[in-house]
Amino acid sequence: MLMPSAVQRLLPVALLLVAMSSIQSGASIAQQLFPLVGASGATSIRLFLAAIVMLVLFRPWRQPVTPRAWKAIAVYGVAMGMMNFLLYQALVTVPLGIAVALEFTGPLAVAVFTSRRPRDLAWVALAVVGLAILLWPDKNLEHGIDLRGALCALGAGVCWALYILFGRRAGSGNGTQSAALGITIAAIAIVPIGVMEAGTALLSPVVLSVGLVVGLLSTALPYTLEMFSLSRMPTHMFGTLMSLEPALGALSGLVFLGQQLSVLQWLAIGTIIAASMGTTLTSRSAEPAPGG
Repeated sequence: MLMPSAVQRLLPVALLLVAMSSIQSGASIAQQLFPLVGASGATSIRLFLAAIVMLVLFRPWRQPVTPRAWKAIAVYGVAMGMMNFLLYQALVTVPLGIAVALEFTGPLAVAVFTSRRPRDLAWVALAVVGLAILLWPDKNLEHGIDLRGALCALGAGVCWALYILFGRRAGSGNGTQSAALGITIAAIAIVPIGVMEAGTALLSPVVLSVGLVVGLLSTALPYTLEMFSLSRMPTHMFGTLMSLEPALGALSGLVFLGQQLSVLQWLAIGTIIAASMGTTLTSRSAEPAPGG
């Protein structure tokens, strides 16, 4: 029995919001690993442990994968790994808010270039306004942005765009199987880099325990939910909804790190939420759900 149309449309949106909230919670915890194993080590242990969890839970080898699907899954997995790696590299020298803003150019570009109607572009423009207000430099940012860190964040944005486009293709016929295989490929691509940088420090009980929590919150849970959402909503809608990521990062900072927000920043969050709600509520009800 099929779900009612409204539930069918809103469920992927709700799961995507849960996924983004989980990622931001994990990012707050991941900061504890940087002094112990570096950015590369933190990325590696996160992906490695998340891959193990996903393989155990979903056992993706039980169903065959076509050669065409393997191509999409491979690009999706490598993009996932590099997106995480480059963002963590950026966070070494670039403030989190600025790094996320630069990275967001990826999904925003997907939303713009895959849109077919002017009103979709209007919602994207509203999201951009909210981001500009939220991430406007203040007097506490006395130094310029590190060029290497900024380039890493922009590179993460490119990988984020590839993750969206190829994740949709990979998940359309394989679902959570693609998520498990993609995370495994990401771990295979990135773990050797972390091992070269951190060595046996990756095996310490503290690193393993924190890495497992980060892996679950920032990788296993959200990427599974995102794969479900990617295969059930239009690509431009997914890209626009991802505009909530910086806003949820600000909320995570308030809850976990005690970072106070100004009235103007709260206004920016409301603007971004309005843009995300707008693109969801005005999407074509007759448009078939991908993979549905």
